[in-house]
Amino acid sequence: MLSNSPLTCRPSPHAIHHEPPALFDSFWLGGFESACQINTRGVRIDMLAATQHDDLALADYQMVRSVGIRTVRDGVRWPCIERSPGRYDWSTFLPMLRAAQSAGVQVIWNLLHYGWPEDLDILSSAFVDRFARYCREVARTVRNESDRVPFFVPVNEVSFLAWAIGYKGIIQPTQIGRAHEIKMQLVRTAIAGMEAIWSVDPRARFAHVDPVIHVMPPRDRPELAAQAAGQRAAQFDAWDMISGRSEPSVGGAPKYLDLIGINYYHSNQFEAPDVRLRWEDHPRDDRWVPLHRLLDEIHRRYGRPIFLAETSHFGDGRARWIKEIAEEVYIARLQGVPIEGVCLYPIIDRPDWEEPTHWHNSGLWDLRPSAGGRLERVHNPAYLHAFQWSRELLAEIGCG
Repeated sequence: MLSNSPLTCRPSPHAIHHEPPALFDSFWLGGFESACQINTRGVRIDMLAATQHDDLALADYQMVRSVGIRTVRDGVRWPCIERSPGRYDWSTFLPMLRAAQSAGVQVIWNLLHYGWPEDLDILSSAFVDRFARYCREVARTVRNESDRVPFFVPVNEVSFLAWAIGYKGIIQPTQIGRAHEIKMQLVRTAIAGMEAIWSVDPRARFAHVDPVIHVMPPRDRPELAAQAAGQRAAQFDAWDMISGRSEPSVGGAPKYLDLIGINYYHSNQFEAPDVRLRWEDHPRDDRWVPLHRLLDEIHRRYGRPIFLAETSHFGDGRARWIKEIAEEVYIARLQGVPIEGVCLYPIIDRPDWEEPTHWHNSGLWDLRPSAGGRLERVHNPAYLHAFQWSRELLAEIGCG
């Protein structure tokens, strides 16, 4: 265990009566970065191509299965599929779909991971309509290839994407000052996509993924308390809209909030407006809130199944990070929070959105150039060892 571990005295597994997770094929998931937006330089990025995962999907899926992962998050690239309005080219998707079938891997497919066809205005009604038609065709394609219950993320990180376009300006085309309007539009878009998919396959399941954060005022700036509270409260906006708790004009209802995916990194706790609390410090800032408490808050608010949809660190911190995550999930499960899985994201390394030659060193496997331009997958020994330790810990409570 970690030196500052909260699990200094673990209960006997025989004393645990919570139902084991059963939502996914494996409790541990692997996430393949599938962002395909236009970055601040005006360049369309394609993370699946940059990591060669689109070409190496079968080998990648077999690789993650070798460490006990049988469920993954992956992406359908809307800009690659609908190159002209209403015309769909499945050549970038079908090989990946069939590779997953061949490898026996369950996939949660992102349908809009920050990128859309360039002829569309995100705030137009056409955006919602076109997305719904695209989702319907994706569902038909998946249904034609598999009898499995499909899992989708309609719009990945609604809140983050709205912030990135309408506040921070790091995803183009930017619309500074319109973040809330964009958030509402993305919720409309997600709902339309779900309805379109259900029209093809009523069994379909949906995960709504966003970061969970904790924000506080600086110690010497109590006047920022209201701003900090507002920033923190905004993390719930998309889930509230989808479930019909707020903004009724977007059409939300409880049936749409199926699964909640939580993204959590070392930078998710900060002083208002944007000064990160240092996770790596020891002792840690006493205002740091343990992850199990944040998970419990989400569960109490919505009462829906939860999974960690993205979590990882980089460099030497990877091993320590995943052990802490495992311990926090252990505590949350014992306290009755229905955590259904933990996704190592990314499972293979990824380059930076803005600097394609800079790699984050954040995967269970790093990527190294080899003969013929192929990116070789090389596991990180410390991270792999920590992951195996984490699997064993959570296996004690039926989350192997």
